[in-house]
Amino acid sequence: MGGAAVDVDTGGVKAPDGGWGWAVLAGCFVITGFSYAFPKAVSVFFKELTKEFDVGYSDTAWISSILLAMLYGTGPLCSILVNRFGCRPVMMVGGLFASLGMILSSFATNIIHIYLTTGVITGLGLALNFQPSLIMLNRYFSEKRPLANGLSAAGSPVALCCLSPLGQVLQYHYGWRGGFLILGGILLNCCVCGALMKPLVDPKKVKKQDHNKEQSPEEEKMKAKAKLLDFSVFKDCGFVIYTVAASIMVLGLFVPPVFVVSYAKELGNEDTKSALLLTILGFVDMFARPTCGVIAGLKWVRPRCVYLFSFAMLFNGITDLIGSQSKDYPSLVVFCIFFGISYGMVGALQFEVLMTIVGTEKFSSAIGLVLLMEAIAVLVGPPSAGRLLDATHNYMTIFLLAGCEVVLSAVVLATCNFLFIKIAPELGAERGEEVRPKSVMVNTQEVERFLKEPQPNGSMAASPETCL
Repeated sequence: MGGAAVDVDTGGVKAPDGGWGWAVLAGCFVITGFSYAFPKAVSVFFKELTKEFDVGYSDTAWISSILLAMLYGTGPLCSILVNRFGCRPVMMVGGLFASLGMILSSFATNIIHIYLTTGVITGLGLALNFQPSLIMLNRYFSEKRPLANGLSAAGSPVALCCLSPLGQVLQYHYGWRGGFLILGGILLNCCVCGALMKPLVDPKKVKKQDHNKEQSPEEEKMKAKAKLLDFSVFKDCGFVIYTVAASIMVLGLFVPPVFVVSYAKELGNEDTKSALLLTILGFVDMFARPTCGVIAGLKWVRPRCVYLFSFAMLFNGITDLIGSQSKDYPSLVVFCIFFGISYGMVGALQFEVLMTIVGTEKFSSAIGLVLLMEAIAVLVGPPSAGRLLDATHNYMTIFLLAGCEVVLSAVVLATCNFLFIKIAPELGAERGEEVRPKSVMVNTQEVERFLKEPQPNGSMAASPETCL
């Protein structure tokens, strides 16, 4: 199943950039689709839920918000579980949780039951799948990582294009209860995707482990505990800037997809016609993500992908501001097209930028901590917009607010990176990495680790220890 030692310590294994990595990419594609499309696809059932339980828009908006909050807020827990047990077993257990939550929600008798089952249980299950799949993708791809991130991120719009109309059909034929039950069965595919996450194994390390079994269990436990969660990423200025900007961004990023269907229904459009807006958004998003991934992988763009990410957020925020003036169905269609382009760019770049900032070794801890910080904003965003909608009965207000929040995040990210982070041109074109201010002192541990790293031809670099 992939133990902690083999799954986590991949420092000596070069990313294959292909091979079984394409199977991992396929699994990541499906998981990303479920993780991001479900909170939006569930919004198709909101109108029926408001009638069934006699609640307002803000109450139903909590369902999507709790789903996203669990997806984000359980980040550190996922990091610890992955570093302890490996990606594959964590994902398979997560698939069972995701399915169980939707099945139990079909028997709900009040909105609180939906919060606990669909929101908490299914949200936890999706979280246990989403984060490990990204970690595995980062381990299997290096040179082709921007493209891999773009392709895996495309799973979200593809799933949205399928799940949104499917939700309408299920609701029409089986009601919301039958729809939730069938969606629960579909989520069992997460277990299949988890089975694809084969840990990277260094044959040389496996042989060494067979020969060096004298290492005490206490030493192994100490080694494993030291890697469960790495808080040293907060010492990285680039990571802190990214975390602050991303937290502001998610306050408004998910508001339009959650409310655009209800907005269209409020204008007097049919349910099926209104749900088509999410399909249009997803269809455009589907092509925007891989395209943006290809652009981000270009030699002269990759070192500056942070600024491309800032542009994507600015584009998204301005789209929200202009889209708030929509008064009829055609204008909402135009809004969904441009929102799909900008949303796809954000989706393709957000984790690529994080991987570039912290690197492979610290990514499993960094992504968990980032998602935890974003969880608070995710938990506040859509419900606050729903409460504002209940008070004003004006969709323009919530779209304006969402747009301002996303624009602010773009300004924070671009400005702070320009002022505090420098890019080394000679390294940037080759590896796409940012360079922080260097310290005068030399870290002897880093030097020692470098000397012990396997070279491209598989030989060990000469050092006083290896010479002995």
